[in-house]
Amino acid sequence: MNYVMDALRKKEAEKKLPMIRLEIDYELMTLYDALQAKDYDKIVQTKETLEHLREEWLKIV
Repeated sequence: MNYVMDALRKKEAEKKLPMIRLEIDYELMTLYDALQAKDYDKIVQTKETLEHLREEWLKIV
C-alpha cells in the first residue's frame, strides 16, 4: 500500500513541476523589470517569491 501511495504522490508532484517552472519564469521577468525600474520593494518581494518557489521545486525533485 505504501508503494501505491508513494507512486501517486510522485505523479502529482511531477504534474506540478511545469507549473512551478512557469511561475519561476514569470517571477524572473518581474524581477528583471523591477531591477530596470530600480523598484526596491518589488525586487525584495519578487526575491522572496522566487525563494518560496525554489523550496517547492526542491521538495519535488
